[in-house]
Amino acid sequence: MSRREGIKRAAIHLVLTAGGMLMAFPFYWLIVTSLKTQPETQIQPPTLWPADPQWANYAEVFKVVPMARYLANSVFIAVVVTTATIATSCMAAHAFARMTFPGRGLIFAIFLSTMMIPFEVILIPDFVLMHWLGWYNTYLALIVPWCTSVFAIFLMRQTFLGIPTELYEASLLDGCSHGRYLRTIALPLSTPSLITIGIVTFLGSWNSLLWPLVVTDTPTLRPVQVGLAYFSTEAGTKFHLSAAAATVSILPIVLLYLVAQRHFMEGIARTGLKS
Repeated sequence: MSRREGIKRAAIHLVLTAGGMLMAFPFYWLIVTSLKTQPETQIQPPTLWPADPQWANYAEVFKVVPMARYLANSVFIAVVVTTATIATSCMAAHAFARMTFPGRGLIFAIFLSTMMIPFEVILIPDFVLMHWLGWYNTYLALIVPWCTSVFAIFLMRQTFLGIPTELYEASLLDGCSHGRYLRTIALPLSTPSLITIGIVTFLGSWNSLLWPLVVTDTPTLRPVQVGLAYFSTEAGTKFHLSAAAATVSILPIVLLYLVAQRHFMEGIARTGLKS
């Protein structure tokens, strides 16, 4: 390695390290704030570590609000939504990728165009629909509207198109049905994309705030993101408890990402297999 290459590599590592520390600092500050007392959170200049870490803040969070119930709701909703999204997106993607029917390209283009419509635009019509169906203040309103995803359909379609056509045609000649081909051939070859969809969908469901706030008014139905708002009132915000609750809420997401990180990156970087 030449001197110039060594300097270049060291500079790249330095920039990446600095960028990583910059990205990690908000999480560090969140944890530090969760261990402070309320008066200590407002000291200027702020301290980088509490004088007496208050680990009891985490226990206090579960006493002030039904945090365990909020977490259970979030896990239940996210798991059901993720499972349903993977199932529906795989079936729709297979139809768009391999099956021939009139208007296939037009229908797919219309599907993609809906991604450009902000959720806030259809919020009121969706809310009215939930009332009309009698789903207001039920788990159905929190789950059913999110059981499919255009992004997931697009990603799986691109993945399925990357599987050699010869493999698909050979399976049909051997008497393989569309469902069996999807289960035994296409899906096993699409693991990175499936994991990517699972993580993205789970994350989106877990972080959902506006929709659960609109379609529920019962604390026992609300997820953890809505529960975090209870620490902010007109009298002020309990920053130490709010930070502790936020730390608890992000732990499942962090653990999920750490477990599936390699497959997640593969799915983002690659949307199919080369022939």
